[in-house]
Amino acid sequence: MKPSRRPHRFLRVLLGTAAAISALVASAFAWYATTGISTAPLPLQFGIKPGSSLRAAAQEMQRAGVLRQPAYFILMARVLGETRNIKAGNYELTEPVTHYRLLRKIVYGDVTQATVKFIEGWTFRQLRKALDDHPDLAHVTQGLSDEEILKRLGIQEGSPEGLFFPDTYHFASGSSDLRILRRAHRLMQSNLDTQWSQRAPGLPIATPYEALILASIVEKETGRDEERPLVAAVLVNRLRKGMLLQVDPTVIYGLGETFDGNLRKRDLLKDAPYNTYTRVGLPPTPIAMPGLASLTATLNPPASDVLYFVSRGDGTSHFSRTLGEHESAVTKYQRSGRR
Repeated sequence: MKPSRRPHRFLRVLLGTAAAISALVASAFAWYATTGISTAPLPLQFGIKPGSSLRAAAQEMQRAGVLRQPAYFILMARVLGETRNIKAGNYELTEPVTHYRLLRKIVYGDVTQATVKFIEGWTFRQLRKALDDHPDLAHVTQGLSDEEILKRLGIQEGSPEGLFFPDTYHFASGSSDLRILRRAHRLMQSNLDTQWSQRAPGLPIATPYEALILASIVEKETGRDEERPLVAAVLVNRLRKGMLLQVDPTVIYGLGETFDGNLRKRDLLKDAPYNTYTRVGLPPTPIAMPGLASLTATLNPPASDVLYFVSRGDGTSHFSRTLGEHESAVTKYQRSGRR
């Protein structure tokens, strides 16, 4: 009795059908992956929150008008093994893309870039306000004390003042404000270390932190960039001679939020840690963020015997070598005395 060929014929049909179905599925998959997404008018923005699943991300893209059928997108990502590789952040589509390119975009983290700018001469309070007010940052530090922020950053100094470099920082939307602070601190340390290693000999400052304090005063006392070196020379010369620095910005800083914009004579006479009219030497901390130009001028001041300067009232300063010359300049340029 001959064995039946029907099982073999059935197997061949089954395998052929499976191959046809596989080819059909592969074709459909390739068609979907390479087909442009049907979106609302461009540009389109959408966000993926930290910790979001692929399904949550696809649903967010559907709400934003980027995807019409998130289930197909999820299936494509699963087939390609990308379900756990999506990156949080804010995204923007400015031109048509395929479903595959959209997946690549969120896997590679091709997020929109935002910026925050720290200005030379800002205090840490002003810096924190800029971070707190920025809509594209995750506000991790909001509500924390300055001390807690320093602790989270691993910074040993007791005050955050002056420790962060003024610059424009680019970041992916949704980034932590703590991450920006960490970058700004590292950049300040890098610039300070470089300038300290190239400092002029014989300066009356013993540590990089003292240089930072003095540079912050130079920053606040400088009306024009071209005068910054001479301002630094005045302060360095006064420190060398053991003279009082007698600079208003330190007193104003010490007054804090009580300062109403009018510095009075009684403020200069009242002894306090930041009052350089009553205390010799540097204040205990920086009073602002110095920029690179102020760090450079502080650590390499020009050779000069100037000891005084006074504002002319037009943004420039008059520099003097003697007290008599200085008093004449004060009489000439200061229109009103302090009450």
